[in-house]
Amino acid sequence: METNRRDILKAAPLVLSASVWGANDRPAFGMIGTGLRGRWLHGAFQRLHARCVAICDVYEPNVELARANSPADVKAYVDYREVLASKDVDFVVIATPDHHHCPMLLDSLAAGKDVYLEKPLSMNLEESQKMVDAVRASKQIVQIGMHRRSMQFVYDAKKMVDDGALGRISMVKAMWNWHFRMPLDSSPLPGKLDWERFVGPAPKRPLDPMRYRWWRGFWDYSGGNMTDQGTHLMDVVQWMTNSGPPLSAVAQGKVIGITGAEVPNVFSAAFEFPDFIATWTLNYRSTYENDWSIQFQGEKAAMILDRNGLHLYKDFGESREPWKLREKPELIADKPDLDKPEAHPQNFLDCIRSRRQPNCTVEIAAAAVAGPHMANLALKQRRMVTA
Repeated sequence: METNRRDILKAAPLVLSASVWGANDRPAFGMIGTGLRGRWLHGAFQRLHARCVAICDVYEPNVELARANSPADVKAYVDYREVLASKDVDFVVIATPDHHHCPMLLDSLAAGKDVYLEKPLSMNLEESQKMVDAVRASKQIVQIGMHRRSMQFVYDAKKMVDDGALGRISMVKAMWNWHFRMPLDSSPLPGKLDWERFVGPAPKRPLDPMRYRWWRGFWDYSGGNMTDQGTHLMDVVQWMTNSGPPLSAVAQGKVIGITGAEVPNVFSAAFEFPDFIATWTLNYRSTYENDWSIQFQGEKAAMILDRNGLHLYKDFGESREPWKLREKPELIADKPDLDKPEAHPQNFLDCIRSRRQPNCTVEIAAAAVAGPHMANLALKQRRMVTA
């Protein structure tokens, strides 16, 4: 499988915006995929004054939950192509399992719809290239749901790095720790599921409720936790360092405590970049250092980004006896995360009106998921994968 796709990383200009749509200037959208994340986006776009005119899901209970938070005249569908065929829909929001992202994006572009697509962009590097090419051959605005691209404290961190506050960066450590309970059981699903449509382009299999309940635990439907959370954190790593995707990747992983899953819920990956090394670890079986964080280690200072914000610590400098250092490093900058979660959907709405490129273009998203795709290949093939 070809992995030398570093050319897809070239990013469009970034835009931070804060305008809102007026009461008489409300774009209409169709919501495709109304699971947990989809319902949050469904509510967020309505809070930002967009009109929901269509909802679509293969699982009837999800449709009903979304319908309860929609206008009375909303139309409900099980086939997303009916949403795309509607002349009432200005844009679509796609929050489906990963294996539907590529075909749904391509079909949406062919229907002339602007698209807000959840991350990760793709199932593999080949899909990434196909999606980038299709978007650039169209006139549509496409935003990928990597919301750190619309968070001010991350932009503040970028400026610090660019201004030289860290000095030369030698190591970056990204990690995500949750003690995550995953619903892996094959008891009958309450409510009607269109299993054939859920499977879609994936390998055909008989109905297995376990695969629907936690689809991210199976390679047929996702790149697993490596691409799910990895696309967020690896994007920030590459953005801060101006590096592009890695030159090589190695990875190890295990399925621990979730009988039946295929995709590791505990793993470690290491990436070689031209000027530094990065690691990416995920442990869904421990709350120690809970949640996500990224640590940038530079010669002048170390910077930590996490859900609380930005923290910059002064380096002690070179020492012939570093083992004697006992005091804590000096905190020289601390900026909290004050960003609203709707900032990223708002940026998309602003861009479909202005026709400017959004904060997270398909090129950015393709570059962000490239390293995790390489790591998944390394994991499956038990070898180093190079670009």
